[in-house]
Amino acid sequence: MRKLAMGTVIGLAVTLVTAPPAHAGAPHLADLVRIGAIRAHQQALQTIADNSGGTRAAGEAGFARSVSYVVGKLKQAGFKPTIQTFTFPYYRQVTPALFAQTAPSPATYAYGTDFGTLDYSGAGDVTAGASAVDPDATGTGSGCEADDFAGFPAGGVALIRRGGCTFEVKAGNAQKAGASAVAVYQRPDVPDSPVEGHVGRAFTIPVVGLTNKLGVRLVQAAKAGGLKLRVTTDTVNERRTASNVLAETAHGSPDHVVVAGAHLDSVTEGPGINDDGSGVGTVLAIAENIGKLGDRVTNKVRFAFWGAEEGGDLGSKYYVAHLGADEKAKIALYLNSDMLGSPNGVRGVLDGDDSLGNGTNPPPGSDAIEKVFADYYAGRGLALKQDPFTGSSDYQPFMDAGIPVGGLRSGAETVKTAEEAAVFGGTAGVAYDPCYHLACDTYGNVNATLLDQLADGTATAVETFAYRAPAVNGGGARVARTPRQVDGEDDPAR
Repeated sequence: MRKLAMGTVIGLAVTLVTAPPAHAGAPHLADLVRIGAIRAHQQALQTIADNSGGTRAAGEAGFARSVSYVVGKLKQAGFKPTIQTFTFPYYRQVTPALFAQTAPSPATYAYGTDFGTLDYSGAGDVTAGASAVDPDATGTGSGCEADDFAGFPAGGVALIRRGGCTFEVKAGNAQKAGASAVAVYQRPDVPDSPVEGHVGRAFTIPVVGLTNKLGVRLVQAAKAGGLKLRVTTDTVNERRTASNVLAETAHGSPDHVVVAGAHLDSVTEGPGINDDGSGVGTVLAIAENIGKLGDRVTNKVRFAFWGAEEGGDLGSKYYVAHLGADEKAKIALYLNSDMLGSPNGVRGVLDGDDSLGNGTNPPPGSDAIEKVFADYYAGRGLALKQDPFTGSSDYQPFMDAGIPVGGLRSGAETVKTAEEAAVFGGTAGVAYDPCYHLACDTYGNVNATLLDQLADGTATAVETFAYRAPAVNGGGARVARTPRQVDGEDDPAR
């Protein structure tokens, strides 16, 4: 996940779906799903992490215990959950990386502030000269073409600017050119945060991410000549096992399935109680209460808790890839819940009609999902901000299959603007979630008011489509498309 580059929700013309129909004396899901229950689930996940080395990452004991917890809660609610197991490329950083300048003058940089390690980086201890690779991004992007490395000195450290293609492409081109290490530095619009994400597959050379400020400074030093850097990484790359947890309502047509999901894993660096214990707690609380709607649920609702999202949406990709054509056609839509309680967050809605003009081309029916959220919050007098589909969460495999997608989120490491602070409260100039992908993403790293509001909207959408899911199909045949390539965090073209 996870950038929020959003605009105001205005001018939504789609009117395919309205709010859940009223039933005399019957409560709505939003009334049944209480913040106390969601917070209790988050506390349980925190306790699991505390007893599992501080993490719930896929492939670790904390993730397996998280699976057991969710399965137990689903069984208590009357479901018959299934566990879908898959193998994935496990990555772990054993000790924090080192990054330093050794010449022309020594300087040591701070891990987590100036730089970080990209997931699936190789292990190594490299001291070598550094060279800037197409810093002006004259082609598709810096490091995106093999020609960018013409004349690159074998054994050197490649300084590559983010953007234009995936981290995997950049690191792959660098390794083929003989680079001994890769340092990808941020875009100019994110000056203070180091690049985060994954490089798509296991590499044998160190791959780190720098802030824009540090990257630009080093590029200038490299152009002047004589720049040498030391890059040290201590990592593990191997195959391990993770799981998806799935459960569905007894009521409802199996020909129109509403899928609501959240990812169950954290990063290795922390317990992941906002990312994504907030989504897990919300989806689990909805599952625990949906039975109270009884046979009013006319479309089957399937709840999904994904494994290995932090490695590149691997659990949801596995699930969609292993659906038969008939099963895939019966999924009416997918609702994603990923980070709903950011402490300095916003009420973000995924841009189902692409009114932001990002060219994401959401599947037909995604606009109807967005409208349900927009109508709900308009009725409560609460503002929303639109969030473009960036391909960096579990909605993407469904999107690639042509299945309508939507959801809410409160934001990650992007800095809140003064305009957003005026609308949503909080502090301008501070990230939506200052603890994103860090050890401090704990039970206390949650805006409970915001989480409550976004949980209500999610519950409303689940109930709405549990009654009338076919409307989101857009009136035409679904068209699968080539999976969108992203750089591990957001749209690489931005």
